[in-house]
Amino acid sequence: MATRKKSADTGAGNGTRNDAESTNRSWGGRFQEATASDALGFTASIGFDIRLYPYDIRTSIAHARMLASTGIISAKDRDQIVRGLRDVEKELDEGAFVPTISDEDIHMAIERRLTEKIGAVGARLHAARSRNDQVVTDVRLFLKDAIAATLSAIDDLQSALVSQAQAYVGAIMPGYTHLQRAQPILLGHHLLAYHDMLERDRGRFEDCLDRADVLPLGSGALAGTTLEIDRAIVAEELGFARVAQNSMDAISDRDFVAEYLSAAAILMAHGSRLAGDITLWATSEFGFVRLHDAYSTGSSMMPQKKNPDIAELARGKTGRAFGNLMGVLTVMKGLPLAYNSDLQEDKEALFDGVDTAVRTTTTLAALLRSLTFDEKAMRAAADDGFLLATDLAEYLVARGVPFREAHEITGGIVLHCTEHGITPADLSATDLARFCDRFEEDVAEILTPEAAVDRRTSPGGTSGRNLKARLKQLSTSPGPRPSGGAKRRKR
Repeated sequence: MATRKKSADTGAGNGTRNDAESTNRSWGGRFQEATASDALGFTASIGFDIRLYPYDIRTSIAHARMLASTGIISAKDRDQIVRGLRDVEKELDEGAFVPTISDEDIHMAIERRLTEKIGAVGARLHAARSRNDQVVTDVRLFLKDAIAATLSAIDDLQSALVSQAQAYVGAIMPGYTHLQRAQPILLGHHLLAYHDMLERDRGRFEDCLDRADVLPLGSGALAGTTLEIDRAIVAEELGFARVAQNSMDAISDRDFVAEYLSAAAILMAHGSRLAGDITLWATSEFGFVRLHDAYSTGSSMMPQKKNPDIAELARGKTGRAFGNLMGVLTVMKGLPLAYNSDLQEDKEALFDGVDTAVRTTTTLAALLRSLTFDEKAMRAAADDGFLLATDLAEYLVARGVPFREAHEITGGIVLHCTEHGITPADLSATDLARFCDRFEEDVAEILTPEAAVDRRTSPGGTSGRNLKARLKQLSTSPGPRPSGGAKRRKR
């Protein structure tokens, strides 16, 4: 994703034109008075949409070439415009051209500078387009790059999860429900649960890409244009899969922005859950993981502290992701067709949503790779005999006892053990037979965490055999998929 080099002036005292020039020449013909400085400061978007300048340059070059190919402008004018736009882009890259608030937005800033450089020929560029279709084209191009960056970040975190699962392939830990120890599992099985969540996140972003990959340019302000244009030329040059079929819909909806932010919110929720696990595991109460110095912080008052700030901030930033989605949905919910200036509010939410999702996901990947897991501490926590209660019940089921009856029998065993300060593993086969005559000597073979894990070979279960097969599948599959590699649905 492109980022700007320098910020635009956004205050009335920072390079803002307050004279008649503040009446924008792109629309000021029917106005006699300049725009009030406070109104200009409130309505101008140049302070944030300057981030779109690389896309606006691309869009404008493609538009100029199309205008020439259809005879609306001459080839000579096209060449002059294209050279001028590339010069403007270089100035923006280097910070030599800094738009001001009187430009209102990045589109008019570029057009102003272009006209300053090449004269009246620059005024020909805006034929057959409006800022309405121009901005949504820029945003769609930005979003396509943003999705590619997000998919790359997801690849990175998935890779980190696989690496740690491979490094600790035999590590046993307690699995939890209701934050209570439930059954023994493998650490790798726990980590790959997040891998699968991220795979669904990947699918959501790929679906979003498919729907974002539509060219709006050529829709004009809302009704198209009377000029003979060729939108297919522009779509091909800009890399869009297809052309929008309804001009009003094309310029007035931002559902593709909301869809990205929705997918980002779910991605962040998954990251927040992983961060929550890491935070718990790093506590003295759990002691399952040791934080690397490079990915933790200390206390300004308590010298002994080593805090999981990266994980905590990953959880905290999830609230921003949710807020960005709700902000855009609220902007959209009551807008009459077609374009309304409310839609200007989509960009800050989108930019922040992209930055937050990508940065959080990549930082979580780095944090995860830096962790050292304490296998002995995890194994000790899993060596809680009550975690094997379900194994006892299923032992009876395998010998013909109805599950509900087996559940009740095992519950009685648990109660007995609780009252006597022991665990089911402390009971002999003879002791267990007092609760049910289906218990035999071989019951002792199932009453270890290792046996509990190894026997869960059902598809999707936590057994070592399943984990190794899954890791082999992931390690032999193709490398990171091409960013933006959504499968296209035929239209």
